[in-house]
Amino acid sequence: MYDEQLDEVLGKGAMKTVYKAIDEVLGMEVAWNQVKLNEVLRSPDELQRLYSEVHLLSTLNHDSIIQFYTSWIDVERKTFNFITEFFTSGTLREYRKKYKRVDIRAIKCWARQILRGLVYLHGHDPPVIHRDLKCDNIFVNGHLGEVKIGDLGLAAILRGSQSAHSVIGTPEFMAPELYEENYNELVDVYSFGMCVLEMLTSEYPYSECSNPAQIYKKVTSGKLPGAFYRIQDLEAQRFIGKCLVTASKRLPAKELLLDPFLASDESKRLPRPKLGSQKPFLNDIRIEKLRLSDDRVRTNMTITGTRNPDDDTIFLKVQTADKDGMSVNSLYAI
Repeated sequence: MYDEQLDEVLGKGAMKTVYKAIDEVLGMEVAWNQVKLNEVLRSPDELQRLYSEVHLLSTLNHDSIIQFYTSWIDVERKTFNFITEFFTSGTLREYRKKYKRVDIRAIKCWARQILRGLVYLHGHDPPVIHRDLKCDNIFVNGHLGEVKIGDLGLAAILRGSQSAHSVIGTPEFMAPELYEENYNELVDVYSFGMCVLEMLTSEYPYSECSNPAQIYKKVTSGKLPGAFYRIQDLEAQRFIGKCLVTASKRLPAKELLLDPFLASDESKRLPRPKLGSQKPFLNDIRIEKLRLSDDRVRTNMTITGTRNPDDDTIFLKVQTADKDGMSVNSLYAI
């Protein structure tokens, strides 16, 4: 059962409205997508797009793709409803505009997650092409530093070795070959490059253009957005340039994920805590692994600890009792 919060709109488009809701059984917030059937049935194309999005979402399962839960038709209200996961921080575009100062390491982390999602989509047989990848269609859980690809309504499934043939998407993020109506999954890599460009500069690609016709002229003639030349990090500019080259030279998402620009430097990304700061005990342990079933034998245990201020090491003394009731002491340094 889901409880819809009609007063809290998360997003609204031409076809659907997304509300914040709660799963009453799990107590978990979700996104309630609601479509008025009277409006959708007026357009066969919109109905097909809706069906495609829901059907595709229900078949996908990846950490970088928005998660689908269920769908149904409300006959009385004449609405089609489907439930997806809820994102605490909205779209990546909104998130980036809200937080102006973001370290490039965070941008690399987002980029890796998006690319992994593309690798998953393109790795299907046949491949799935998103065709409308942009920061508006990437969603954020800011408290986790987690981004996921969503809005798959324009996605196409590429059968066999055939190329797709529909001119569709958002002009600022559309690869040149899209206009030629002969393309494959590499159009998503081009769009990904534009997303990284927007993440770095907080500028919408081709913002210097005043209409789609000007964008079309620039894209088809191979002219890159003005924002590209304002990137100060030359390594980042080189990486984005790899995504925006012609399709014959463009790397697939799987290879791009191995680029040195995206290499994770853990020692820099996770600095040592300062003196006096708390040090977590459960860094890499999932909570569900710590749950004990009711039939487990409970053990009396005492934990005492001290911290060495010189190197911030914590020493734990764990005292338990063995099966004969004898005291057992264990020492740990973390």
